[in-house]
Amino acid sequence: MPGLIRQSDIDEVRARTNIADIIGEYVTLKSAGVGSMKGLCPFHDERSPSFHVRPQVGFYHCFGCGEGGNVYTFLQRMDHVSFREAVERLAGRIGFELHYEDGGEAKSDYGSRARLIAANTAAETFFREQLATPEAQLARDFLGGRGFDEAAADHFAVGFAPKSFDALGSALKAQGFSQEELITAGLLSTNDRGNAYDRFRGRLIWPIRDVTGATIGFGARKLLPDDQDKGPKYLNTPETPIYHKSQVLYGLDLARRDIARGKQVVVVEGYTDVMACHLAGVTTAVATCGTSFGVDHIKVVRRVLGDTDTTGEVIFTFDPDEAGQKAATRAFAEEQRFAAQTFVAVAPAGLDPCDLRLNRGDGAVRQLIDDRKPMFEFMVRRQLAAHDLETVEGRVAALRSAAPVVAGIRDRALNAGYVRNLAGWLGMDPNEVGRAVNAARARLANTPDGGDRGERPGDRRGHDGPAAGAGYDDRGAGTGGMPGDPSLATPPEIRVDLTMLPTDVGSRLERDALMAILQRPGAIGAELIGEAVRSRFSNETLSVVRDGIGAALDRVEDPAWMTIVAGEVPSMYASLVSQMGVAPLPARSTQVDAYAQRVVVNVVERELVRRKADLQGSLMRAQSSGDGVRAAELSRELLAIETQRRRLTGE
Repeated sequence: MPGLIRQSDIDEVRARTNIADIIGEYVTLKSAGVGSMKGLCPFHDERSPSFHVRPQVGFYHCFGCGEGGNVYTFLQRMDHVSFREAVERLAGRIGFELHYEDGGEAKSDYGSRARLIAANTAAETFFREQLATPEAQLARDFLGGRGFDEAAADHFAVGFAPKSFDALGSALKAQGFSQEELITAGLLSTNDRGNAYDRFRGRLIWPIRDVTGATIGFGARKLLPDDQDKGPKYLNTPETPIYHKSQVLYGLDLARRDIARGKQVVVVEGYTDVMACHLAGVTTAVATCGTSFGVDHIKVVRRVLGDTDTTGEVIFTFDPDEAGQKAATRAFAEEQRFAAQTFVAVAPAGLDPCDLRLNRGDGAVRQLIDDRKPMFEFMVRRQLAAHDLETVEGRVAALRSAAPVVAGIRDRALNAGYVRNLAGWLGMDPNEVGRAVNAARARLANTPDGGDRGERPGDRRGHDGPAAGAGYDDRGAGTGGMPGDPSLATPPEIRVDLTMLPTDVGSRLERDALMAILQRPGAIGAELIGEAVRSRFSNETLSVVRDGIGAALDRVEDPAWMTIVAGEVPSMYASLVSQMGVAPLPARSTQVDAYAQRVVVNVVERELVRRKADLQGSLMRAQSSGDGVRAAELSRELLAIETQRRRLTGE
C-alpha cells in the first residue's frame, strides 16, 4: 500500500484548485466584496448567508457556526471522506499525478467512496448499453408511450436491467470490482444463504446523481405487473455509504444552475415527471427518490437556491389523489423553513406533469407552473372544500378548520391579507374571522412545541454538530474533529470570535493589518511583515495572532500559509485566524494589494513613532544629566528611526 502523499503534492493540488469551484458545486455563492464570496452555510441552517469563501487564499469560514478550513477540509466535512481521499479526488479532477512516500505509486482508484462511485458509474454504462438490446423492447416501448424518444433517454441516461441474476455482477467483476464492493454499493443483494444476485432485474433504470453529477444510486421501475419478480413497482438503491435517500433529489445535477440563476425550484413526484418538465422547458424540476420531501431535502434546496430572502420560489406539484394530498400536508408542515415563497401547482383532470405533457403538450406543463397558487391559499381552500359553505354550520366548521392555517402565517402583512381573503371565501364578517384566527394563534402558542411548524431559517443560531475552527493541518487533523473522531465526545473548547474584538481605532488598525498579512502576504513581503510582528499591539487577542504569524514567518511563501499560522496559535484562537483569513478587505479589487501594504505600513509607522517618542524622552534625560556619550548614541538612533519612517512612508 502506498505511503503518505508527499507534502509538496498536497500543496500543489491545493494551489491548483479553486476552492470556490468546489464549494460552488454544493452552495450557490455570490460576490461579497473584494476577493470574497458568500452563501448559505452547508453545515447549519441559517436565513442570512454567513458562509464566506476566499478563493485567493483558499479558505472558507462560517461566521454563524464557526466551521472553517481549506478545500480538503470542506470535502471531508461534506462527503465524509478521509483526508487522503479528498486529496486524491482533487488530484484526479485536475489530472495531477500524486507521488507517495516509501516508494509507493499513485493509484488510479482510491478510497471507498471513489470505488463505490466508480462501481455505480460502470453500472450506469452497463444499463445504458442494455437499453439498446432486443430484450429491452418493453423498456423502449414504456419510454415511447410516455413521450420520451431516444434523445430524451440519452439526456437522462436512462437504462435497462436485464432479467438476469448475475448479468450486472459478472460484467462489473470482470472490470475489477469485488463482490463486496458491489454489495456495499447496493448493486448486488444477498439471499438467506448469503448468495449474491443483481438487485435490479427486468426494470427500467434511472441513475441518481449527487449535486456534483456523480452517480451514487439508481431508481428502477418494474415493466410488467405480472413480472415474476414480486418486488415493488419502484425499487431504489438501499442506503449506502454514498447514497442517503433523505438527502438526494433526482435531477438536481441537471437543474442546479437554472435553480440558482432563476431563484426557482419545482418539486415533482417522480422520475418521469422530472423528465417531462425539463423537456417542456421547466428545467428547475427535481424529485425525491422513494421518500417524502423532508427537512434534509430542504437544506439541500436552500443551499442551491441561495434562499436568503423572499425573492425565491419553491413550487410543489401534487397529484389530487389522497396520497398527493398527504404529501401536500407534509410539505406545508415544513413550509416556514424556507425564506422563499412557497407555491402549489395542481394539474387539471388529475394529471401529473408527465401525463399532462403527453396529453396536452409542453405548453400545458409550463402553464401548470405559471398557474401556481400560494401554499397558504392552497391549504386554506383545501380546508374549506371539506365543508358545506351553503349552511351556517358548514361555514362555522370551515372557519374553525381554516383558522389555525392562517394563524400559522408569521408574516404580519400576509396574515392580515389572508384574514380578509378567508372572510371573503366564507362570506363572513372579517372581524369575526380575525377573532377566530387570534384564538387559534393563542391555542398554538400554548401547545408544547409552541405551535411551530418549523422554524424560519435564521430564527436561531443553532447548527448541526459541534462548532469547529479552521486549525487543520495538511494531514487532516483539526481542532473540531471529524465525524467519528473521539474528540467530538468532549465538550467543545471555547473559541475566540472576530465579533468579540473591540472597535476602537487602535484595535481596528491592528485587526485590519493582520487580515491583510494573512490574506495578501505576497503583496506585503516578508520584510515588512517581520517589522509588523515586532510591533507592539494594544489588543491582547490580536497579539496572539501576531505572535502566531511571527512564529510562521519563515514559511510566509508557503501555499498553506494560513493553515500554518492557525497551527501556531492556541487552538481556541484557530477559528479567529480562519475568520480573519476570509473576512472581506475594505478595498476595491484593483487596489487590494496597495491597501494591504498601506495598512501594514501604518502599523509599523505607529510603532516607529512610539519608539521615537520613547527615545526623545531618554535623550532629554541624558542631556539634562550631562551624559554626552549616551545623548549622542540616542541621537543616532533617533535619526535611524526617522530615516526608516521616511523610507517606509515615501516622504
